[in-house]
Amino acid sequence: MTSMNINTRIAGIIGRKLTKEQVEAFGAEIDALRTRITADLGQKDLDYIKDIIRLQRRLEIGGRVGIYAGIVNPLAWVAGVGALGVAKILENMEVGHNVMHGQFDWTNDPELRGRKYEWDNVCDGDQWRHSHNYMHHHFTNIVGKDHDVGYGILRMADQQEWEPKYLAQPVYALMLALFFEWGVGVHDIDLANVMKPEWKWAEKKPLVKNFLKKMRKQLVKDYVAFPALAGPFFLPVLAGNFVANIIRNIWAFMIIFCGHFTEGAEMFTEEECENETKAEWYLRQLMGSSNLEGGKWFHIMSGNLSHQIEHHMFPDIPANRYAEMAVEVKALCEKYGLPYNTGSLSKQFGTVVQRIFRLSLPNGGNGNVAAVA
Repeated sequence: MTSMNINTRIAGIIGRKLTKEQVEAFGAEIDALRTRITADLGQKDLDYIKDIIRLQRRLEIGGRVGIYAGIVNPLAWVAGVGALGVAKILENMEVGHNVMHGQFDWTNDPELRGRKYEWDNVCDGDQWRHSHNYMHHHFTNIVGKDHDVGYGILRMADQQEWEPKYLAQPVYALMLALFFEWGVGVHDIDLANVMKPEWKWAEKKPLVKNFLKKMRKQLVKDYVAFPALAGPFFLPVLAGNFVANIIRNIWAFMIIFCGHFTEGAEMFTEEECENETKAEWYLRQLMGSSNLEGGKWFHIMSGNLSHQIEHHMFPDIPANRYAEMAVEVKALCEKYGLPYNTGSLSKQFGTVVQRIFRLSLPNGGNGNVAAVA
C-alpha cells in the first residue's frame, strides 16, 4: 500500500493527507508502545488469566449443576443456563481466543500454549489458528483475502460484487448469529465456494475430517454425555446446553461484528495493500476496526475485543493490557489527526445492522468506498 493510497482514504475522513514522514512517525510511536508493554509483562498478567480460568471453570460447574437442579426447580434451570452461557463466553473469548493467539506463550505454562490449546467450540483449533491468526490478522479487511469479511455468507464490503442472494442477507445474518460457532467451524473449509473450480476436495479433505472430529466431540459432550447423566430428564438438560450455546453464539457475533463491520470500518482492495510498510499496516488496522465502550466486566466478557483496534495492532499482547494501551493509541490518533472509532455497544451494533441492510441492496454502496467511513 503506498502512502498515496492510504492517504486518499485518510483525506476522505479527516480532510487532509499525512506526509510520509508523519505516517512513519505514527508507526514508530505504536512500535514503542508495543515494546514498552512487552517488557512489562509478568506475574500480574499470568495471575490475571489464571483467575479468569478458575472463574470460568466454577461457572461451568455451577451452571451444569444448576441445569440438573432445574429438574425440580425451574428457576435453577434458568440460573444454570445463564451461568453456563457466561462460562462458554469466557472460555471462548477471554481464554481460548487470546491463548490461541499466543498471548501467554512467554509464560511457558503448558496450559497456556497457544499452538496446543483446544477450545469449547466446534471449530478445530488448528483451523482457527490458520483462518484467524494468519489469514484474518495478516490480511485484515482486504476483500478477497480476509475471509472474515462476510464469512463467505454476507456482503459486508462495498467492494464485494452484489448478487441477488444478498437480498436475504438480514436473514442470513440472524442465522449466523444464532449458530455462530458453526459458521466459524466451517470457515476454513470455504463451503461458499464449493462449486467453484478453485475449490479442491484434495486440499479441503483434511480440514473436513478435522472439523467432523471436533464437531462429534462437541455434540457428544453437550448433547449426549451430560444429558444422559440426567436419565429420564435427558431433554431438559439437552435444552439447557443448547440455549447456553446460543447465548454464547449471539454474544460472540455481536462483539466480533461490532469490531469489524460498523459503518465506520474501512475495507481495502489487494492492490491498495501491495508493498505496505509496517506503519501503513498499523493504519490499516486502525481504519478497519471499531472499539466498544464499557466497564471492566464488559471488557472481560468481550475477551477485550471491545478494544478491537488495539487487538488488531497487537494480536499477541495479552488482551488484559489493551485498556491501558487504548489510552495511548487514542492519544496518538488525536496527535496525528486520525479517526478512532469507538462507541457504546448499542450505537456500534446499530451501525452494523445498518451496514447489513444497506449492502443487501444492489445500490447499497453507491460505488463510494469513502462513504462507509
